[in-house]
Amino acid sequence: MIEFINVSKKFSSEPEPIDVLKNVSFSVKSGEFVAIMGPSGSGKSTLLGIAAGLDKPDVGVVSFDGIDLVKENESSLANIRAKSIGFIFQNFQLLPGMNALENVGIPLYLTSNMSEKQILEKSLDLLSSVSMQHRAGHFPKQLSGGEEQRIAIARAFINEPKVIFADEPTANLDSKNSKVVLDLLLERNKKLNTTLIIVTHDPAVAKLADRILEMRDGEILNSKNSETKFKSVSRAKQPKKKSNKSRKV
Repeated sequence: MIEFINVSKKFSSEPEPIDVLKNVSFSVKSGEFVAIMGPSGSGKSTLLGIAAGLDKPDVGVVSFDGIDLVKENESSLANIRAKSIGFIFQNFQLLPGMNALENVGIPLYLTSNMSEKQILEKSLDLLSSVSMQHRAGHFPKQLSGGEEQRIAIARAFINEPKVIFADEPTANLDSKNSKVVLDLLLERNKKLNTTLIIVTHDPAVAKLADRILEMRDGEILNSKNSETKFKSVSRAKQPKKKSNKSRKV
């Protein structure tokens, strides 16, 4: 589904440019859930933006569903993002002048030939799927952080995307709302086989993934199965311990 081949990216800075990504190569399978971890400044968000076609590398190949994103113009990239990609931002990015229902339907207003009635019906269905139908007429300033993030998730899934990119989707939420958001993402990942790529600092989030990419200083240091799934496999393979009790003669 997604492949990076020798991707590098520099940002202009004084006294010299900063290497944000250095010769990065990795791939993600369709339907896979991948967590990207690393300290601040390691290049995680830049990698996510390039993978979603929001930015371009200086060198390298970025393939999305067989399309080289580096070679596509902005009009083509916008079309790919609108039809195949959902993005969940850390700060939600809801439009303050639109209510929850309208915010969810924005991608359809921009890309589909559906009538306004059809768009509103589908938006309400998505709001119901994240238990936010009762907030359909409320504006972002009237919502809690957890409610805003659930609406952002509904919006990300409105076009039934092939891939969801999420940049620290639980960073601004308490533990209760974090669990709700993660449960929603996992449910969609399993139910619709949507590829899920999440940037996170939270080990509890990363443990839910199929695989973890560890980044530092613009490089991928390691790619491994999540600890939880690795432990469960390890336990299954462990032989039964022999009893140390001595036998009676």
